[in-house]
Amino acid sequence: MKTGIFSGVVVLVSSIFVYMPAVGAADVLKPRAEHPYLYFTPDRIAQLKDRVQKEKSVGDNWQKMLASADQVLDRPNANVGELELLGLAYRMTGDKKFADKMRDIMLRECTLPNWGEADLLARDPAWHAGLGTARIVYSMAVGFDCAYDALSAEDRKTIAKGLVDLGVLTTLNDWLIGPNRIHSLDTMGHNWWSACVFMAGVGAMAVMDDDPRASEWLQRISEGSVEFANYSGSILETKPKTFDDAGGFWESANYASFGVSEFLLFRLAWQNALEAKPPQIPVLDKIGDFFLNICYPNSGRLMSVEFGDGALNVDGSRPVLLSWSLGDHKPRNLWYLNQTGQEVYREGLDRRTPMGIVYYPSEEEMTKAPASPDLPPSMLYKQMGWAMLRSSWNKDATLLAVKSGFTWNHSHADEGSFILFHHGEYLLIDSGNCNYSQPEYDAYYRQSQAHNVILFDGEGENPEDTYHGSQFPGSLSNLIDAGDLRYVWADATGPVSKNFIRNFRHFLWIGNVILIIDDLKTYRAGQFEWLLHYGGEAKMQGIDLRVSQGDANVSVRPLFPETFPTGLPHDFPDNMKLVKKVGLKDHDEKTKVTYYAFTPPEQSRQTTFITAVVLGNDSGKPPVLEKITGKNMIGVRIHENGKTTNVYVNLLAEGRIRHIDADLQPEGWDTDAYLSGITFPDGADTNDPDAASRYFISDGSYLRRGDKIVLDSLSKVFATWKHDGGKLDIQLQGQPDINAHIRTAGKPAEINLNNQSAPVNFDEKASAVTVHPSN
Repeated sequence: MKTGIFSGVVVLVSSIFVYMPAVGAADVLKPRAEHPYLYFTPDRIAQLKDRVQKEKSVGDNWQKMLASADQVLDRPNANVGELELLGLAYRMTGDKKFADKMRDIMLRECTLPNWGEADLLARDPAWHAGLGTARIVYSMAVGFDCAYDALSAEDRKTIAKGLVDLGVLTTLNDWLIGPNRIHSLDTMGHNWWSACVFMAGVGAMAVMDDDPRASEWLQRISEGSVEFANYSGSILETKPKTFDDAGGFWESANYASFGVSEFLLFRLAWQNALEAKPPQIPVLDKIGDFFLNICYPNSGRLMSVEFGDGALNVDGSRPVLLSWSLGDHKPRNLWYLNQTGQEVYREGLDRRTPMGIVYYPSEEEMTKAPASPDLPPSMLYKQMGWAMLRSSWNKDATLLAVKSGFTWNHSHADEGSFILFHHGEYLLIDSGNCNYSQPEYDAYYRQSQAHNVILFDGEGENPEDTYHGSQFPGSLSNLIDAGDLRYVWADATGPVSKNFIRNFRHFLWIGNVILIIDDLKTYRAGQFEWLLHYGGEAKMQGIDLRVSQGDANVSVRPLFPETFPTGLPHDFPDNMKLVKKVGLKDHDEKTKVTYYAFTPPEQSRQTTFITAVVLGNDSGKPPVLEKITGKNMIGVRIHENGKTTNVYVNLLAEGRIRHIDADLQPEGWDTDAYLSGITFPDGADTNDPDAASRYFISDGSYLRRGDKIVLDSLSKVFATWKHDGGKLDIQLQGQPDINAHIRTAGKPAEINLNNQSAPVNFDEKASAVTVHPSN
């Protein structure tokens, strides 16, 4: 039986596979024009020549590239990766010396026995194609496309055959087609599949005039691209899905930039070269926003959320630029390209590169970039377990990032961890990573100890999870952003279930105070440790650990189960202890750094931590915090900017008691909520519910005071609401069907429910509105 690749439908009849080709599938995949048609097309080159004359920066960059291309001509062993530069030089100048150099490089590459990598070829079975092969295929495809008109018929035949036999078909046989395929979408981190298969696709497009099989290969790659984008993960093999439905890519910022870019490079070449349209993949429209949502704009070099095997200065300029080139002309993409500027991490792409100078928006287009992106300041990627909460999109604002999702490969054992950027500085940090060949990479950087998490008797996640994956991922839920109040909560129990029965972490950000509330329960009594990794300098200041760098600072204050001592630690044995730990510097495993553990005075199997992170601010008036204690309740009173917010933690509602109502009466209120926060202007009557300026509820169905019902919902909800003149602003989440009754002193003129206008259903007798959100 002859085996090969195909497109269409396979029907099983009496145990015989019958291939039914898709009608016209191969016929529609034809080049729309002559070479070059991949990237440096005649239209693009004409536009670049015009910009070289009109835009000084473009002209300067082009002259530098041309000088670099001239230098390559003098190198006898020029790298295959320089074909892109030489190709641009040839298309821009028409000078055959560049095409001749490209010819020499390509013919040399075609004499090699293989384009594989020694360590992969030594595996059993051998991996004939990996990331190195993909880079060669891409470079050869660009070079062949650019130099095509300068090559003899014999040279074309030799180079096309080498490109196919050593690169395209070798890759496809390993990763996509044929009787010897050894990989699937589950094999490696998702960026590998993207790079290998889609670069083979670019190579196939380059030889469409020389190999009639190329059209069939491209059809199969196109079909595979849909499967790749929609890959839903594997429970059996503990692999997550490729993309969060909102467009996030879980393998950290730089692997997202790399893996997504390879996909988009293939799509761009298809758009340029082929008459047929590629399949519609809705998540592609959301990918660019992922890089915006994880960035931290500041007065210096752009930073990004550094979870997993990322790096602080990773940028998504390559995928954002490619998205723009594919037609995703959202003005906020221009904003992002402005932020990346001339400083580019290795996955980035700027105007000093051949692809960058050809595809970067013009100076006129860049003037249309908005002052800030038209995105909400906070974002939850629920399926991958990342959340970004920010005070604003202004430079040097505050960004709190939280992770609680999947552990495997480039994603570390850091479920429930957080990092904080403030006033332009990276203050509460992730330990980062180092070269993968170093023992410290897996022994320290990828393990729980290297992150801002809770340990029990020195243990976090199973150290094997980073390699084998965790069968029980963490999660993030119920992101709320109501301006000066933000909230999200993490369930990190699954990955640490060897020791923990409950490992819930709530982040409640009010004004300049971020409360981190940890609800913890284990199988036996032991020592809890609250870990804190920091940037800059950390010093004790009263009962705070003050972290500062440059002009930015935060004060970290444990409140429950105890505060730090007010004097010498040995005089206060019942207070929280600050234990110095030794870690390793980000991307520098030879340099030791200090981090801290906050440890309660006694061992236990159930406790609740409340830790305040107080943001340094320009007013010079830090918020004042008071501890609140009561029957079955702990809490915090926050005084700031003429307002007082009382936050109550209901200890009856956090799992200690089942089948008994979690009814709590904190300071005259009555609620079953796990968390409740009530804000009053200073001087207001705190006994009058109608005098409150804002309410917050986490996992609660009612809130009352005396005979006044403030919240009534049959199902428990997560909500915050406040009056703004005649408008009632409500953020409300919960089960799909909710009928919530919220008290108002009078009929509001309008209701904004979850950022949308809602009907005003006001019950005058009950002084309440009824809202029914569409979840």
